[in-house]
Amino acid sequence: MALGDLMASRFSSQSPVAFVSNHYDHYPSSHEDDAIDVARRDDNNNSNNNRDRDSDTASTSNYGGGNATESTTATTTTSTAYLPQTVVLCELRHEAFEASVPTGPSDSGLVSKWRPKDRMKTGYVALVLCLNISVDPPDVIKISPCARMECWTDPLSMAPQKALETIGKNLSIQYERWQPKARYKVQLDPTVDEVKKLCNTCRKYAKSERVLFHYNGHGVPKPTTNGEIWLFNKSYTQYIPLPVSDLDSWLRTPSIYVFDCSAAGMIVNAFLELHDWNASGSAGSTRDCILLAACEAHETLPQSDEFPADVFTSCLTTPIKMALKWFYRRSLLCDSLDYSLIDKIPGRQNDRKTLLGELNWIFTAVTDTIAWNVLPRDLFQKLFRQDLLVASLFRNFLLAERIMRSANCSPISHPMLPPTHQHHMWDAWDMAAEICLSQLPSLVEDPNAEFQPSPFFTEQLTAFEVWLDHGSEHKKPPEQLPIVLQVLLSQCHRFRALVLLGRFLDMGRWAVDLALSVGIFPYVLKLLQTTTPELRQILVFIWTKILALDKSCQVDLVKDGGHTYFIRFLDSLEAYPEQRAMAAFVLAVIVDGHRRGQEACIKAGLIHVCLKHLQGSVPNDTQTEPLFLQWLCLCLGKLWEDFTEAQILGLQADSPAIYAPLLLEPQPEVRASAAFALANLLDVGGDVCRDGATGDDECDDDEKIRAEISIIRSLLSAVSDGSPLVRAEVAVALARFAFGHKQHLKSIAASYWKPQSNSLLNSLPSLAHIKATGSGHANPNQYVPHASIVSSQFGPLTRVGSDSPSVVRDGRASTSSPTTAGIMHGSPLSDDSSLHSDSGILNDIVSNGEILHSRPKPLDNALYSQCVLAMCTLAKDPSPRIASLGRRVLSIIGIEQVVTKSVNSTGSSGPKTSSPSHIPLTFRTPPVSPPRSSYLTGMRRVCSLEFRPHLMNSPDSGLADPLLASVGPSGGTERSLLPQSTIYNWSCGHFSKPLLTTPDDTEEILVRREEREKFALEHIAMCQHSSVSNLNNRIASWDTKFETGTKTALLQPFSPIVVAADENERIRLMTLYDVMISKVGKLAYIVQYANRNYFSVAVASCLSSSLVLVWNYEEATLLNGFDNHDFPDRGVSKLCLVNELDDSLLLVASSDGNIRIWKDYTVKGKQKLVTAFSSIQGHKPGVRSLNAVVDWQQQSGYLYASGEISSIMLWDLDKEQLIHSIPSSSDCSVSAMSASQVHGGQFTAGFVDGSVKLYDVRTPEIPDYSVTYITLRSLLFNCNLRLVCATRPHTENVEKVVGIGFHPGLDPGKIVSASQAGDMKFLDMRNYRDPYLTIKAHRGSLTALAVHRHAPIIASGSAKQIIKLFSLNGEPLGSIRYHLTIMAQKIGPVSCLTFHPYQVLLAAGATDALFSIYADDNTQAR
Repeated sequence: MALGDLMASRFSSQSPVAFVSNHYDHYPSSHEDDAIDVARRDDNNNSNNNRDRDSDTASTSNYGGGNATESTTATTTTSTAYLPQTVVLCELRHEAFEASVPTGPSDSGLVSKWRPKDRMKTGYVALVLCLNISVDPPDVIKISPCARMECWTDPLSMAPQKALETIGKNLSIQYERWQPKARYKVQLDPTVDEVKKLCNTCRKYAKSERVLFHYNGHGVPKPTTNGEIWLFNKSYTQYIPLPVSDLDSWLRTPSIYVFDCSAAGMIVNAFLELHDWNASGSAGSTRDCILLAACEAHETLPQSDEFPADVFTSCLTTPIKMALKWFYRRSLLCDSLDYSLIDKIPGRQNDRKTLLGELNWIFTAVTDTIAWNVLPRDLFQKLFRQDLLVASLFRNFLLAERIMRSANCSPISHPMLPPTHQHHMWDAWDMAAEICLSQLPSLVEDPNAEFQPSPFFTEQLTAFEVWLDHGSEHKKPPEQLPIVLQVLLSQCHRFRALVLLGRFLDMGRWAVDLALSVGIFPYVLKLLQTTTPELRQILVFIWTKILALDKSCQVDLVKDGGHTYFIRFLDSLEAYPEQRAMAAFVLAVIVDGHRRGQEACIKAGLIHVCLKHLQGSVPNDTQTEPLFLQWLCLCLGKLWEDFTEAQILGLQADSPAIYAPLLLEPQPEVRASAAFALANLLDVGGDVCRDGATGDDECDDDEKIRAEISIIRSLLSAVSDGSPLVRAEVAVALARFAFGHKQHLKSIAASYWKPQSNSLLNSLPSLAHIKATGSGHANPNQYVPHASIVSSQFGPLTRVGSDSPSVVRDGRASTSSPTTAGIMHGSPLSDDSSLHSDSGILNDIVSNGEILHSRPKPLDNALYSQCVLAMCTLAKDPSPRIASLGRRVLSIIGIEQVVTKSVNSTGSSGPKTSSPSHIPLTFRTPPVSPPRSSYLTGMRRVCSLEFRPHLMNSPDSGLADPLLASVGPSGGTERSLLPQSTIYNWSCGHFSKPLLTTPDDTEEILVRREEREKFALEHIAMCQHSSVSNLNNRIASWDTKFETGTKTALLQPFSPIVVAADENERIRLMTLYDVMISKVGKLAYIVQYANRNYFSVAVASCLSSSLVLVWNYEEATLLNGFDNHDFPDRGVSKLCLVNELDDSLLLVASSDGNIRIWKDYTVKGKQKLVTAFSSIQGHKPGVRSLNAVVDWQQQSGYLYASGEISSIMLWDLDKEQLIHSIPSSSDCSVSAMSASQVHGGQFTAGFVDGSVKLYDVRTPEIPDYSVTYITLRSLLFNCNLRLVCATRPHTENVEKVVGIGFHPGLDPGKIVSASQAGDMKFLDMRNYRDPYLTIKAHRGSLTALAVHRHAPIIASGSAKQIIKLFSLNGEPLGSIRYHLTIMAQKIGPVSCLTFHPYQVLLAAGATDALFSIYADDNTQAR
C-alpha cells in the first residue's frame, strides 16, 4: 500500500445527472459543454480541467447543423447544460486573502512543548544495602515460610558476608542492563560517614547529571516518623539514623531516590515536608528530585514466599522475570509448564528476534501506552522521555504497582502517578506473555527451534487502523500511538506502521503535535538513514506533516544530513509529482532562514536539481502537477533569500530565463511562486555599490545588471495579473528593486513633473512592449494594448504633455488647487531643495553628504519609468492589500498618494468634479514649482531619502506623514521594513490541511448541491412549459431611496435575501416597512410562497461610500452592509452570482472595469473579499471613461469584459488569468453583452453602431477580414473562428444596442437584441444576414432588456415609464404602466430589468428609486 495509492483514491464521488426536456430545440444538439465535477476537484488539478475546456473546438457546436423551420421531436440532454458543474474561487488562496495571512511552520510557542527542554542522563548510581544478614530488625516479625530472595539470591544459602557481596554485585548488574554507561558504587551495610562520602563523591563526578540513590533497608528498622533512615555504626552494635535533610544536602539535584523498605512512605513524606512541595510546588533547586518508594507510610512489605523479599527492586530492575513469575501462578499454564523454565528464557533483552527480546519489546510498548494515556503530557515527557534510566524505572514502576497491589501494598512516587494497575492494556500483556510462555518448553529443549513472534503488534496496528477510520480531533486520542512508535523498530511491521502513522498525521496539526509529544521525532529522523525504497514516499509525507507544524526540526535534519535524503527523492523520477512537491516543501523549510541549511543544500546541488525540473526535462511530470512547480519555485526562492552566494549561483545558472515562462502558468500559485523566486534573486543590499561604484566594481556588476533587467521585465508583465496573490509578489519584488535603485527611481519620478519637453512619460508605450516581449516568453493569448497610451490603471495616474495648464482627466478638468499649495508651503512635506532649479535631480542623488552620481545609471530611463508606472498601477489596485503594498513601494522612491475631499461632500474650495461621489487624487507641490503638464495625477514626490518606519506601520489612509529632518535609520533597519512576501506562508497552509481525505463538510456540500439541482431542474421544466399571459401582478416593492434610481439588479435563486444599486454606487440605509402590496394579506402570502419555493430576491448596490447592503425581505431585516471599496468612480455596471448552485459569491463589476468578488456577503460583518482585479487592460486614445460592459458565464468559468476598448477581454476566473483578448473588429465600442448560460465559451455582443456579433472563444483565431464574407456552407467547414458571425440588424435608426440575450434553451444561434431606438430584433445567427423577426417595442428611449433563462418570455423597459412583455414569437403578452395603488400612479422611467433564473418573476428598477417584483396572475393558484 503506497502513499500514492492512498492519495489516488481521495475523490471519487460525482454529481447526479438528471434529464430536462427542451422544447426550443428544432434540431438534434450534439454540443456538450465541459463540466468540472466539483466533488473531484482538489487544490492542484484545476489546470487539467481548464486545458480541456480551452481545447474545445467549434466542431462540437451546432451553428449550422439544422434548419430553423424544420420540425423535429424534442430531444433530451444531460443536466450539464443547465446546471454547470464548474466551481471557481474556492481555493486556499481565497480564504480571506485581504484579511489575514496564514502562518507558515512555527518554531516557537505550542509546538515546542513536544521537545524535551533538557535532555538528562543519570551518570552515577549509589547502591546502599542495609541487610545485616542473619539478624532480623527488632520491629519486624517474620512469618514462616517467609520471602527471603534478594536480587534472586537466597542469602541463607551461603555465608553472610559472601551473600551480601553477591547480592550487591547482582543489584549492580541488574541496573547496568538499563544504563550501562553509568558508574556504579555499592555500599554494603554502611555507616553514616560512608554514605556521606559516597553521596559527595557521586555528586562531584556526576556534576550536572542525575544521581540515583538506591536504598535497601530490609535489615534495619522502619524509617522514623521524621523520615530518618537507619544505618549502622562501625561495630554493627547500633542502628544510626540518617535524616533525609542530610541526604538531600549531600546529593542535591538532579537526583532520583529508590527506597525499598517497609513504611517507605515516611521518607517520601519527609522529603515533601522538607521542600514544602505540597504547598508551593517544586522549587528551582529541588525540581528535579524524583522519589520511588515501595509502600505507603503505614504499610509493610509483602512476606509471602510467592514474592522475593525485594519484590519492589525486582520489579524495577528485572521486570520481565518478575512479571512472568507473578503471571505464572495466576495462569492456566501453571499445570503444564515447569516453573523453573522461567529462569531459562532464551535470548537477549535487546534482541527483538528472541523470546526475551520480544517480551521486553512488548512490555515497553504496553507500559509506554499506559503512561501516555493516563499521565499529563508534560509529566509524561519528564518521566518517560527525558532520561533513559528514569524512563525504564517508571515503566517498571507501573509493573510494581500492579504486582504489589495484589499483596495489599501500594508503591508510591513523586511526582505522584494515578492508579494504573487495572488498566486494560495489562490484559494485552497477559495474552502476549501467555503466547510466549507456551513456546518456552520447545525453545529450551531445542535451541534451534524457530521462535514464532507474538501477534501483539499486528493486532494493535489493526486497532489503530480502526480508530483512524472512525476517530477525529473531538474524540479520545488513539491509545495505540506509543505502540505504533515501537513498531517502527521492527522491519517487518515498519511499512504498515508508517502508512498508518501518515494517515494519523494527515488528520491535522493536533495529530502531529500528539505524535511528536509521544516521541515520534527520533524514530523518523533515524529512518532517513535507511535506503529501503518502499519507505521513501511515506517518510517524505510524514516529514512534510511534521515540518508543516514545526520549523525548528530543520536544525536536526541538517545536523544529521537528512537534507540529502530529500534532494535525492526530489530528483527521483519514480515518485509521483505531488510527492516530489512534498520533498521540495521539506527542503524549503530546511533553508528557510537557516544559513547552515542553505549552505548544506547548495553543497548538495539543490539549485541544479530544481532548475533541471523547472526547465521541463520531464514535461509530463511538471505539466500535470502544478504543486510540484510551485514548490520548486518556493524552494529556490527560500534558498536565495538574503543569501548572496546562492543568488550568484542562481544567476550563473540563467535562472531568470527559466522562471520567466512560469509567470504565464495557469495556476496563480505557480505564477506567484515564480515571482517570489525572481524577487529573491534581486540584491537589495547593493544600492550604494550600484549608485556609486566605479572602476573594477562596474565590470563585476555588469552581469548582475543584465540579470536584473531580465528579471524586472519579466515581473512587469505580471503587474496586471488577475490574481492578487501574484500581484502581491510583484509588488514585493518591485519594492526590493526600488530599494536597490531608489536614487535613480527618485530622479525619474521627479522628472515627471519637471518642465521638460522630452518627458519620460512619452516612453509609456514601451511598457506594453515589455509586457509582450520583455521576458522572451510572451503568451500569444496575453492581451497587449498596442494602440493604447497606457492601461486603464495608468489612466487616472498619468498625464501626457499638453499646452494647457489645466489638464483633462477622465473627462473632467483639474487645476492646481491654491488650498493644496498652501498646505505644502513651508511644511516638511515640501521638497523645495530638489525642485527649485534644474539641479534638483542632482540633489536627489546626495546621501550623507556624498555625491553618488559618479557613474552612469546602470539601467536605462525607459525601464525605470516603466517601473514607476507599474508601481502606480499597484497603488491604484482594486484589492486593498495590493494598493497598500503599492503605496509602500512608491514611498520608497518619494511618491505618496494624497487624498482630498470632494467639494460637494465637504463644502470647501478645491478641485471640482462632475460627479459628487468622485474622490479625486490631487497632486501636491510647493508653490515655487507649480504643477506642469507631465506628472502623475494623484501622486506627489516627497523629500524623504530614506525609508520611514512610521509610514510603514501607519493605517492606509493615503495621507502623507511629516518627514524626518535627518537621515533615516541604517540600511539594515531599512531592509527590515520592506514589504514581506506572503506566498510562502500561504503555500505552507496546503500541507497543514488533510491531503488524504476529503473535508468533513464535503457530504453536506454535496447534499445541498443535490437539493438545489433538484429544485432547479423541477422549476426549469415548469418554466419551459409555462404559458405566461402577463406579469402585472406586483407582489412586492421597495423604495431604495436612490437619488439616481436603480442601475442594476440581481435575483438570487435559493434564499430570501434582498440588497439595491444606483449609478453612483450610492447606498442608503432603508427600512422595509414600506413594502407596497396590492391586496390585503398579500405580504403573508409572499412569505409562504418564498418558503415553499425557495423564492428569493437579491439586489446589490454600491454608492459613494461604496456600501453594499443585504436584506432578508421575508423578515424585513437588514442582514449586512459593507464597503465595496474606498474610492468609487462611475457606478456599478453589473452584478452577478458566481457558483450560484453552491456557496454563491457576489461579483460586483464597476464601470471602470474593476471586479470585486465577495463571499459571506449575507452575514453581518463577516463578508470577505475573495479576489479583486481590473478586467480592462488598456483603452482607446481620447476616451473619457471606460463604461465597462461585463458578463459572467458559470458554464465555462469565463468573465467577459469590454467597453471603450478595441477588444473583448476574456478572463478565466479559475486561473485568475487573462487568457484571450478578442479583437472586436469594430471601430465602435461594445455597449451590451450576454454570455450563454448553456454553451460554455459562447457569447454575443452588441455595439454602439447597432451591430451584433456572436463569438465562440473555444476556437483558435484567424484574421478577421474573412468574417464578413463567410457563407453558411463555409461556416460548417471553417470552424476556427472566434468571431462566428456578425450582422448589423439595427439600421433604420442607428442607435446603440442597450440589451442583448440568448433565447432560452440549447439553441446556440438564436439571439434577441434591442437598440436604444426601441426596436427589437430576433436573430438566427446561422442565417445572420437579416433578422427573422422585428418588433417596434417602443418609440425610442428603450433602456433595458431581459430575456428569461428558461421561460419563453422577454421584457423590455423604456424611459417613458412602461414595461412590455413579449413571447419568443414576438407576440405581446402585456405591459406594466401603473403601480397597483389607490392613486394608480405611473411607474418611473425603467432603468433595469432582470428575471429570476428559475421562476417566472420579473424585477424592475426605475429612476424614481422604486424597485418592484412582478409575477403572473396564476402565481397564487400555483
